[in-house]
Amino acid sequence: MSYYFSRTVDARFEDAVARTREALKLEDFGAIAEIDVQKTFKSKIGVDFRPYLILGACNPTMAHEALQVEDKVGTMLPCNVVVQERAEGRVEIAAIDPVASMQAIENPGLTEKAAAVARKLQSALERI
Repeated sequence: MSYYFSRTVDARFEDAVARTREALKLEDFGAIAEIDVQKTFKSKIGVDFRPYLILGACNPTMAHEALQVEDKVGTMLPCNVVVQERAEGRVEIAAIDPVASMQAIENPGLTEKAAAVARKLQSALERI
């Protein structure tokens, strides 16, 4: 089982980020955290790296439901979505598969919630 879903699009990096944000929004996710890996690597360790952005995506309703089922699941939230430039004009968007990540927690109710989140993340990727 893969631990992520992905798709590659023909787009400029900035456009792919905007499209990703919009697609997530249409599935009721917001980016509550953001890590610019390229900028962080350059400023912290002096290393040049390709454009690579990690968005911490959260659907508040689904996060609330998951926390009602398993109060420590917050250690695995939010759902990370990576936008990275693969080549000039080619950008890959990858999202965690919450079903795969939740296998570490033996809670059937949580698995059900994770499947619903996975469907929404896959739908967002299809929109990009």
